[in-house]
Amino acid sequence: MASTSDISRGMIIKLDGSLYTVVEFGENKTARAAAKVWAKLKGVDNARSIEKTWNSGDSIFPVRVERKTYQYLYKDDTGYNFMDAETFEQIAMQETLIDAPQFLKEGQEVSVLLNTESEQPMSVELPDKIVVLVTYSEPGMKGDTATRTLKPATVETGATVNVPLFVNEGELIRINTKTGEYVERVK
Repeated sequence: MASTSDISRGMIIKLDGSLYTVVEFGENKTARAAAKVWAKLKGVDNARSIEKTWNSGDSIFPVRVERKTYQYLYKDDTGYNFMDAETFEQIAMQETLIDAPQFLKEGQEVSVLLNTESEQPMSVELPDKIVVLVTYSEPGMKGDTATRTLKPATVETGATVNVPLFVNEGELIRINTKTGEYVERVK
C-alpha cells in the first residue's frame, strides 16, 4: 500500500477492482482547503479512461508489474500468440491488449507486462520504433520536394503508413509504433 505522494507516470494501480495505468497526474493546492491529487487513468484490463481525485495522503494500491520479453509467433482465432524467450511458454492475447497490433511481424520481440500477483499478462508493448519493408507504394514525382507532401504506402505487416514522395516500393523504413508515423529511410 502507498499514498498519493507515491504516484508516478506509468504506475499501475488497482481501483474499484480494475487495473489502471497513470497517464498524467498533478496536485491542486488552495489556500483554504487541503491539497488534492488528481490523475488521468487508462484501463489496463478494460477500455476505459477516467479521471480520479484523491485527498493528499490518501492510500492507493499499486500493482507490481514485471516486464518480460516475448516473441510474436502468429495470429489465429484465439488471438495473437506470443512465446516467452526464456521458457518457451506460449500465451494468446486479445487485440485490445496490444498497443499497435497492425505493426506486428512474425518473429518480432515485444514486451509483455505481467501482473506479479496473479502472473496474468496485462498488455503487450511493441518497441517505440521498428523497421519494416514497403511492399506497395505509388511512384513518387521527381522534383516535388519543396513541400512535405506525403503518400500512402503499404508495409509488410499490411498497415498503411504515410511516407514522403521519395520512398519507393522495396525500401526499408523506420516507423514510430506509438503514432504510426514515418521516421526515416533505412539503408
